[in-house]
Amino acid sequence: MIRDYVHLSFVSLKNRGLRSWLTIIGVFIGIAAVITLISLGQGLRSVVASQFNFLSTDILSVQASGTGQGPPGEGVVNPLLEDYIDDIEGLNGVDLAIGRIIEDAAMEYNGYVDFTFAGSMPDGERRREIERIAQLELDQGRMLEDHDTNRVVLGSNYGTDDEFGRAVRLRDDVIIQNEHFEVVGLLKKKGSFIVDNIILMNEPVMKDLFEANNTYDIILAKVAPGREMNRVKERIENFLRDERDVDEGKEDFSVESPEQEIKSLDATLFAIQIFIYVIAGISLLVGGIGIANTMFTSVVERTRQIGIMKSIGARRSTIFLLFLIESGLLGAVGGLLGILFGVGIAKLISVLGTVLLDTDLLKASVPLSLALVAFLFSFVIGSVSGILPALRASRLPPVEALRKVA
Repeated sequence: MIRDYVHLSFVSLKNRGLRSWLTIIGVFIGIAAVITLISLGQGLRSVVASQFNFLSTDILSVQASGTGQGPPGEGVVNPLLEDYIDDIEGLNGVDLAIGRIIEDAAMEYNGYVDFTFAGSMPDGERRREIERIAQLELDQGRMLEDHDTNRVVLGSNYGTDDEFGRAVRLRDDVIIQNEHFEVVGLLKKKGSFIVDNIILMNEPVMKDLFEANNTYDIILAKVAPGREMNRVKERIENFLRDERDVDEGKEDFSVESPEQEIKSLDATLFAIQIFIYVIAGISLLVGGIGIANTMFTSVVERTRQIGIMKSIGARRSTIFLLFLIESGLLGAVGGLLGILFGVGIAKLISVLGTVLLDTDLLKASVPLSLALVAFLFSFVIGSVSGILPALRASRLPPVEALRKVA
């Protein structure tokens, strides 16, 4: 019986042609917006999270607050001092403290110039620790050694033809900040735009090249095994407040773990997604109003048909169910088309982002659960919007209905 009701509903929608499609478009736009924006938002969240997954979980990063949008330390008025290293390392619960210089760098090769990040590598035990923290692995060549001067290790992206039109090979000469360097190693791909595009050089060389004397852009503090990270974090913050003469709540620095950075970014992206949900919800509400309007019009147009159905024994519940299924189908068809279109647009934006903008940030992630929820939601919107028109149709007196002209 339900199959017959669905068939009758399809025939009714088909007979109303353009009006049905215009109503469907109202739902279609809302669902397409939901699928496209949430898919891209989910993809962005996963890509951003992956940029920090390579970091060890026993590390606290200390940075001075800056105004720039570049690497850590950009636009800082009061930078981190070299003297902080030994003091932080001496705090209870800190196993090791390592200062690093991170700078914007211009690298030339094969007639091309690429603007990327250069990161310093300390000597001795601290060098091994940085390799462990960042999980640096070689694909070709060797890592930097103490006393290497004009030598660098490059991220994996430079071992392809994408950056300079020709892959950088071992022992090739590259120009960084107008100085010549020999490439002694290429890193394995990590899936992180930070590591895959990095230039690694020894700390003394970076200090000379970028004139970064007695200051650091970031200090990494390794928490001793068995120590509570939050307690160690508080000790570092208290030390820096005293050293930099700032009150609590007015810090010109930050002390964070990789998990905190991921949570902070994720919270920001989730807030943006909530805003997207609200906009999409308004679109769906407008679509629902369109369905209700169409169904009310349908009741008026089919008054005589309803009267005939009642005169031959159709019950109120049958009339109600017919109109309810019809409105639900309007929502379901609009939802299905919106899902297909939304997925297509999200994938297209992802491809265009990769090809035209050369970025992996515009990744589309479309969970099956999202598509199912969107489809069910569109069906529910359609059904709810049709309840009042369906009730009105079911309550029409047969004699009154037969007097009407369809």
